[in-house]
Formats: sequence, structure tokens, C-alpha cells
Amino acid sequence: LQTAQDLDVRIMIDAEQTYFQPAISRITLEMMRKYNTEKAIVFNTYQCYLKDTYKEVCTDLEQAKRQNFYFGAKLVRGAYIEQERARAAALGYEDPTNPSFEATTEMYHKTLTECLRRIRILKDANIDPKKIAIMVASHNEDTVRFAIEKMQEIGIHPEDKVICFGQLLGMCDYITFPLGQAGYSAYKYIPYGPVNEVLPYLSRRAQENKGVLQKIKKEKRLLLSEITKRLAKGQLFYKPKGKYVPI
Repeated sequence: LQTAQDLDVRIMIDAEQTYFQPAISRITLEMMRKYNTEKAIVFNTYQCYLKDTYKEVCTDLEQAKRQNFYFGAKLVRGAYIEQERARAAALGYEDPTNPSFEATTEMYHKTLTECLRRIRILKDANIDPKKIAIMVASHNEDTVRFAIEKMQEIGIHPEDKVICFGQLLGMCDYITFPLGQAGYSAYKYIPYGPVNEVLPYLSRRAQENKGVLQKIKKEKRLLLSEITKRLAKGQLFYKPKGKYVPI
């Protein structure tokens, strides 16, 4: 983490199952307090398929405010829903996950809106709005559209560099590239490592994004349309122009 701070590289700590997560979150917040003194270097991950995510984010935001450190959060839907439900049923405790996809979407949007609202408060008070930095890590078009519309509604602009977007390399490029061309901070997430470790990770992402096959079909259709358009214009190779500064 010290090396990351020295090189101005952000570290995003992944989330795990609820029976591990409290310890991970505790350590991550301590690392935020230590290293996020001038900007958000360390980010915690919040899984919005859990019922307590909104409360947890609000609690951590308050801690960051009281202890005066920069808060970094990566918002995801979550990848362990089947394990969580099976364990809750086997051990006889309340299922910690939201009951439906729609409820998870509502949790994601509610949590993101609260973060945006607090960023706006910082801007209005002439306090560095980058005290709160959020990555919208989602392959869901509706969620990305919601984030952009809510930013516009609240008055947070791409050039504020407090919100960024992320998708896996090879997934939903038709979302990532237009975001980047429009001036938003957009990233492609590249998993790497031994095959036996990377494949389970990718399988969880596929489970998390069950509509991935439909998205691939849509992406192929859009790519074919773009190639046809470029051939018609005699502009097969195209490089967008712009000075984009990442978050």
C-alpha cells in the first residue's frame, strides 16, 4: 500500500462472503485512515445484493468524515448469492441477501445516490469533493444510465473526477468506450494470474451478470453495424480525439 501511495496507484480491496467480510472491511477502513490522507488510494468494495449495504456505506462515510480521511468505494452487485443463501438455510439464520434482482438494483441505486448527494454537499461547502471517490463497477446498462442521469441531476460533472466506471475486459465494451469518449473516467478491468484462480473468478462474474450471452449478441450486432458504417465512409481505422484525464 505504501508503494501504491508513492506511485499514485489506487488499490481496490475485493469483497468476499459475509462471514469473512467484517474483518476485511475493518482492515480496509484502517488502511484508508492511514493512506487516504490526501486522496483516495484505498477503496473498499460494497456488494449491493446484501440487505445491509446502504447502512454499511453510510456508517463508513460517517467514519471517514469524523476521522478526516478520503473515502473510496467500489460498488458492485455481488457474486456469492447462492453460497450466502445456502449457508443461511443450512445454519438457520436470516438470509442476508436481497430477495430479488430488482431489490438489488434498488439497493445499488439508493447507495450510489447517497454517495452522490454527499459529494454535492462537499462541493457546495467548498470542500474537496474528492473526499468521496466512487467506482460504479457494473455491466448493467440501466445502472450506468442511472448513474449518469443522477450525476447530471445533482450537478456532478465528468470533469469533477469523483465518479468512475469499470467493466471487465471483453465485456460490455459498448458501454465502456462511449463513456470514455464522453469524458467520463472509464476503465477495463483485467483479471490475471494462474488459470485455476482466474477461471473461478470469471465464472462468478458470469453468474453475477446472467444476461451476459444476450449482451454478447448485442455487442456483436453493434460491432457489425460500426464496421459497416466505417466501410461506407472509408474510415476503417478511427481513433477518437480528446484530452481525457482519468480520476
